[in-house]
Amino acid sequence: MASTSLICDTQPWKDLKAHTEDIKKTHLRDLMNDKERCESMMVEFDGMFLDYSRQCATLETIDKLYKLAEAASLKQQINRMYSGEHINSTENRSVLHVALRAPRDAVINSDGKNVVPDVWNVLDKIKDFSEKVRNGSWVGATGKPLKDVIAIGIGGSFLGPLFVHAALQTDPEAVEFAKGRQLRFLANVDPIDVARNIAGLNPETTLVVVVSKTFTTAETMLNARTLREWISSALGPSAVAKHMVAVSTNLTLVEKFGIDPNNAFAFWDWVGGRYSVCSAVGVLPLSLQYGFSIVEKFLKGASSIDEHFRSAPFEKNIPVLLGLLSVWNVSFLGYPARAILPYSQALEKFAPHIQQVSMESNGKGVSIDGVPLPYEAGEIDFGEPGTNGQHSFYQLIHQGRVIPCDFIGIVKSQQPVYLKGEVVSNHDELMSNFFAQPDALAYGKVTAEQLLKENVSQHLIPHKTFSGNRPSLSLLLPSLNAYNIGQLLASYEHRVTVEGFVWGINSFDQWGVELGKSLATQVRKQLNASRTKSEPVEGFNFSTTTLLTRYLQASSDIPAEPPTLLPRI
Repeated sequence: MASTSLICDTQPWKDLKAHTEDIKKTHLRDLMNDKERCESMMVEFDGMFLDYSRQCATLETIDKLYKLAEAASLKQQINRMYSGEHINSTENRSVLHVALRAPRDAVINSDGKNVVPDVWNVLDKIKDFSEKVRNGSWVGATGKPLKDVIAIGIGGSFLGPLFVHAALQTDPEAVEFAKGRQLRFLANVDPIDVARNIAGLNPETTLVVVVSKTFTTAETMLNARTLREWISSALGPSAVAKHMVAVSTNLTLVEKFGIDPNNAFAFWDWVGGRYSVCSAVGVLPLSLQYGFSIVEKFLKGASSIDEHFRSAPFEKNIPVLLGLLSVWNVSFLGYPARAILPYSQALEKFAPHIQQVSMESNGKGVSIDGVPLPYEAGEIDFGEPGTNGQHSFYQLIHQGRVIPCDFIGIVKSQQPVYLKGEVVSNHDELMSNFFAQPDALAYGKVTAEQLLKENVSQHLIPHKTFSGNRPSLSLLLPSLNAYNIGQLLASYEHRVTVEGFVWGINSFDQWGVELGKSLATQVRKQLNASRTKSEPVEGFNFSTTTLLTRYLQASSDIPAEPPTLLPRI
């Protein structure tokens, strides 16, 4: 496409726009009666099973979406990503998170250099270091084993590793490897987060991992200095080298901070923060907790989907289908939100991670060439594990706004429970809801006759009517081990990429987060000047001036230069 052209100017886009009128005349209740259609909307790969038959779409819709993908040069775009071209054009970078989990003998180039050996050098270093910590050959300043880890990072340096950690915490194999160990994540600059993280921990047995590519991220570095003080005040300044390591590329600042540069683990500019869980950002803290062998299985699961995404034809390609269906729901049917509903408590942190991956990637208002978009792009993502969500926001999904849903189910529970005399096991009870909810959304309950047969009072019939025709898809995984967790992550990462390629936006920059940071710098200077020199609040609008002044007056008992104070819990 020419540099100023938009996907909405193509004939396939226009055909889909016209086609929406046909779809509005259909109902899922009727579409679901077409067995051939339903069968055509089921795809399986490496144990994963996708059923998208409950999307408001016909086989003609799917064909038209394939034509849209062709118009967007989707296959070529995927190949460009895998070949290391600088598809992140606003930052002039390759996008190669797939290299982070590539096999040792793979060849993936960036700027003419195979990056896979560099990746494996870091992985080997992580394996060696984590084994030393876990087996007690690397100990703290007082000779005690380091059994507790706090990983400091924010955004992509936090949400991804936290999701994987939460998912592994109840996996039987991972549980065995994690015995006697703790992993915590410190992200928020709020001192309460510091207090919660160090509560009950002993500096003598704690290892801190500071995750910051540049070693300048404001929140992360303030938290790092806070924990450095926590360690130093208990064990002396020299203990820092034994109790703190870094994931960073800025070795100068790492050393200046007091961390041995030999204990810094690298990652690269071609890794975006939200796509970095498979780099040292996630692999180091997770290997310290669970052992490298468990984390390597996670990487292999992701790699399996990477190869599937690169090579499978679109009609069998799970991430491509997921991405095209999202484009259909957002840009054509006008459904801007998506609910991510894993029927597994172990996936409680999955939706928050995908919320960042999706919304930071595709929350854009201009094309990759800077042209304002005349169509909606990006999804509003939220979610909660089932069945918790059913007792929270499903009311709106059933009878309020139409919100396409992703139902994620697991065949075998990580922690099965069977009670003698119960009709079904606990997991079967959970999965009963997983299978029932998509049909409830699709079919609804729409006739007064139905309700009258159930002895519903006439005045309650409107309140108990469900329109149905609410789209969803179901993704079924055989289990939830490290490998499956990797598969799930990569499927959603690539789904987001597909959406961005079709919408013609850059899914790999995030300029929107910068403005707030720069304004916060001005506020920080003002707070310092007001606290230390009693300078009045100036240079802000009336609203901000009022709020700042009120904040300063109400906290005027804080001394201008307070002595060091750490949380006490």
